[in-house]
Amino acid sequence: MTKPNNYPYQDSFEKYLINKQLSEITIQEYSKTLMDLFNYLSNFNLAYQKDHRVNNLFNRDIENYLAMAQEKRQINNNTYNKILSHINVYFTFLFTHHLNSNLPTIDVESHKHTDKPHINLDWLSNIDNILQNDNLHFYTRMTILLISKGYKVDEILQPNFYKQLSNLKLSHAEKSFIQEFNNFIQPIQEKQNSKDIFLKQRLSSNPHITTPGLHKYLKPSEQILGFSLSPSNLFQSYVVNYIQKNPNLSNLELSNYLNLDLSSVVYYKKLVQQINQN
Repeated sequence: MTKPNNYPYQDSFEKYLINKQLSEITIQEYSKTLMDLFNYLSNFNLAYQKDHRVNNLFNRDIENYLAMAQEKRQINNNTYNKILSHINVYFTFLFTHHLNSNLPTIDVESHKHTDKPHINLDWLSNIDNILQNDNLHFYTRMTILLISKGYKVDEILQPNFYKQLSNLKLSHAEKSFIQEFNNFIQPIQEKQNSKDIFLKQRLSSNPHITTPGLHKYLKPSEQILGFSLSPSNLFQSYVVNYIQKNPNLSNLELSNYLNLDLSSVVYYKKLVQQINQN
């Protein structure tokens, strides 16, 4: 009995890789990448969901998947390029074997190679001073505080996230900042008729700030603080710092506490090893 394909043309593609004399481990890596890609497309791509045809895929669909991997899994440039290479080989195979009429990776660019990981951990021990810096916007300071508590940017921008604030363990300085923030946000909440904490300051039918909207507050503060305020970079710092301080926790324990899948935990542990060796 023929085993079902986990992604389109899996059997044909794997035979092609075998004929190219690739190792079994490398072929498994290709399959893992493509299974993850098409699982993502099946769940989040409306065009592909209609009939699951690869002809419906274009460069923006591949870019959306890679953007998700960067934002949700905080992959570095090397991993990004490796995933893109796998996907490109697959779609080139489909195109040259007349199984697909377009090549959706043709305009998707690789990223600059990352030689050594540069993770800034200093801000995590300087939270109190950052929160007291009135030159930083309240949204900037609140983002830094929440990521230092282990929240991802897509979590803190969700409606009703404000309910999580009561669960936070806060220092005296952090409590003082929360009080100042509440004074800042209350008039905006009343204007927008919402209790959420990341709201547009102008009246809007959709008052919630998006990730690009939040970046507009974070970017100007980078010159003041002297380091990247990209939420993915901040969260990466948080994870690395936590793993360094808890070296005896198992992968499963780290996965549960950090709310990361096991593959992400393995990636971060390798990253910590690289940092410790430098």
